[in-house]
Amino acid sequence: MESWSFPPEYDNATLPNLASRYWFPERETMDPGAREAAIVVRLREVMQYAYANAPFYRDKWDEAGIHPDHITSLENFERVPVVTKEELRQSQEDHPPFGNYLCVPEAEVHHIHGTSGTTGRPTAFAIGRRDWKTIANNQARVMWGMGLRPGDIIFIGSVFSLYMGSWGTLIGSERLQAKTFPFGAGATGMTSRAALWMQMTKPKAFYGTPSYALHLAETAISDGLEPRDFGLDLLFFSGEPGASIPSVKNRIEELYGAQVIDCGTMAEMTPWMHGAGSKETDGMLLWQDMVYTEVCDPKFHTRVDWGEEGTPIYTHLERTSQPMIRLISGDLTHWIDGADNPCGRTYPRLPDGIYGRIDDMFQVRGENIYPSAIDGVLNDLPGYGGEHRIIITRDGAMDELLVRMDASDEIFASEDDREGLRQKAEKKLGTVIGVRARVEIVAAETIPRTDFKARRVIDDRDLFKSLSVGDGKP
Repeated sequence: MESWSFPPEYDNATLPNLASRYWFPERETMDPGAREAAIVVRLREVMQYAYANAPFYRDKWDEAGIHPDHITSLENFERVPVVTKEELRQSQEDHPPFGNYLCVPEAEVHHIHGTSGTTGRPTAFAIGRRDWKTIANNQARVMWGMGLRPGDIIFIGSVFSLYMGSWGTLIGSERLQAKTFPFGAGATGMTSRAALWMQMTKPKAFYGTPSYALHLAETAISDGLEPRDFGLDLLFFSGEPGASIPSVKNRIEELYGAQVIDCGTMAEMTPWMHGAGSKETDGMLLWQDMVYTEVCDPKFHTRVDWGEEGTPIYTHLERTSQPMIRLISGDLTHWIDGADNPCGRTYPRLPDGIYGRIDDMFQVRGENIYPSAIDGVLNDLPGYGGEHRIIITRDGAMDELLVRMDASDEIFASEDDREGLRQKAEKKLGTVIGVRARVEIVAAETIPRTDFKARRVIDDRDLFKSLSVGDGKP
């Protein structure tokens, strides 16, 4: 296997033949059984490294009666206790600032990123110099699989802050020897400027979130620009579900006349592109020789069979500074064995990407509902304006679901068209999610757009009456 060592050693000057579909042909197309045998050896090496350098892991495994030498099969590895985000936060609170799972001296830390901390103590990501180089090589390799090549212009339309998405794309693009345009996002007026710059520079690819790509297209059109004139071949996204939802994907592809590729798992697991589609293969390939991914039963943390649904559990195979070993994501997906991947890579695949977080799921009248299912319905409706809010409330004794969606100017201008869209939305939502949803239609741009991840669910029992006043429904 090419460059298969731990810790990894990559040559930043080396690039594949430009005509090659693969960065590492052997690693990407090898027999899955042979890859799994190599992964077992690597898992043992990574655990031995962590056991020697991280009291967090040593104490956790000792308590569970697990030793790295016990890992002789993937089935053995399933006995290793999972790591939760709560444990990582507690470790950093007890051993500030980076926790007692940092496996390199603090002097070797090269970049500090982290979570926003909006719902509690933020988590710091301490990335060593070797890891920064490894991440760049991993991301570049995946971007090569998307069809990107040296010299291509890659426009990065997401915030540069703690958020790892922008930085991971930047260093991957630089390693790829692309022309990198780290535009960013977030300041007032930047979306109009982004559209203008894209019109001028004609980038090959755009990176951001699906919701921002839709917002950017709307802004460009309102400014008299045509998104198809940007000349994009590819838009690749992370940060939120959407790029694997057919209606969202199709809508973006139609607006830009370009291919959409889904990617991204967790910031803690950077290289986060280890889950990513390719130029020929939809959904998300699991690049198992970068990060070993298990799709597991959320309760028992054992792998589910191909075709079944579960939560991804991730293990770094090449990181040394803060290696994650069986980090449970809390996301929801299903996987297949990847034997028929059109690109020829033999990795397992998430054919529908990651639907969202399990804790994003909400229940209405006993039905489990995921926001991504509602996103998919609305994006498939002609006349949908591009943004919505999902409001979960209680009217009397029963839970109620109100979907507030905006409509295009043409639809909103006609009372008959507006009512037709409302009825169509209610009927389709009822069919897909299994419960009655009331729909309210508002004018385009009534609901604020976002430059980052869309947050569309509001669980507020007091909002229902104020939002549904005047819609003429009982």
